[in-house]
Amino acid sequence: MSESLQTITGSRGEQYEGLIPQIAALIEGESNRVANMANVTAALKTQFNWLWVGFYLVEDNELVLGPFQGPIACTRIRYGKGVCGSAWEAGRTLIVDDVEKFPGHIACSSLSRSEIVVPVFHQGTVVGVLDVDSESLAHFTETDAQYLEEIVRLLFPG
Repeated sequence: MSESLQTITGSRGEQYEGLIPQIAALIEGESNRVANMANVTAALKTQFNWLWVGFYLVEDNELVLGPFQGPIACTRIRYGKGVCGSAWEAGRTLIVDDVEKFPGHIACSSLSRSEIVVPVFHQGTVVGVLDVDSESLAHFTETDAQYLEEIVRLLFPG
């Protein structure tokens, strides 16, 4: 396991292309998913300096706060509620350009302006979500969706 991170410059795609092998090395050989999720959130926060990066995990039909980097966060989110609960319900990545315009948005931080939420699958079932918030409007694109989905699959293969 490598416990260092080299930040990458270039386009967003180039940054992910340089970061993903480092994340793979970081989690290689470590079976504890909480430790791996913690390091992945730290790597993403370090590389992209987003407002908030973290995981919510399904527990008793709610999303419960898991490892994260950033300001304090909502502890529990109900199924179908907010961007995270909606991504869980839909079973697909959601990109929200302006969280103020998302019906039922849960404002954990007033600084958040846009958001991407990637569902985490294990054996075909959503077991959590990766949630990323930015202070900028329309910050996330399909490029982010593609690479964040790849990172989630590294953590939760199959």
